[in-house]
Amino acid sequence: MHSWDNRKFIECVTVCCSFNHVNNLFDQPVNGTNQESVMDHLQQKSKEQGCNSVGNLKKTWQTWAKEHEVYQKQNPFSNDIRPGAAHLDTQHPDYGKPKAGSRTEQRGKDAHRHVGKEVEDLCLVMKTIGVKGDDGLTRVTFGRLFEAYVTISNKLVGVLLRARKHGLLQFEGEMLWQGRDDQVVITLLE
Repeated sequence: MHSWDNRKFIECVTVCCSFNHVNNLFDQPVNGTNQESVMDHLQQKSKEQGCNSVGNLKKTWQTWAKEHEVYQKQNPFSNDIRPGAAHLDTQHPDYGKPKAGSRTEQRGKDAHRHVGKEVEDLCLVMKTIGVKGDDGLTRVTFGRLFEAYVTISNKLVGVLLRARKHGLLQFEGEMLWQGRDDQVVITLLE
């Protein structure tokens, strides 16, 4: 039996296949445990997948490098200053927005939905624990709301500010602090 040689194994993987096919090489167990059987298995699998030379690895790398170069030419944040580089137009309607269909856009939409749900939950809690006045509006003090809401979320002040921004509630002051602002009345306008 031959000893296992990691350098030889890595060399064989590099020579026998491109990066795109490395993960598919081990979809079935290798018969035998010696180095030759592993090498034979790798060579056989790489030939089946059509990646039997270093040329394919080089081609894959060059394709990626060309695509990256084109991307960097259009990237306004790239350190390369090129005449054809894109410039930001602050008047464009898509300025400051992620590319349509990107994962960044999806994360933003998910976060927006999550915050919207937290605002809805806050309004529901205020309706539940608040006191309805003669004018039909529900009011609750910050201290009472803080005590009730602390078991629901630790982002009460942020959610209050967001709800105020959207015109759902009203309170005095820019920011509310536990202890100092416990007697500030928050009015639910919805």
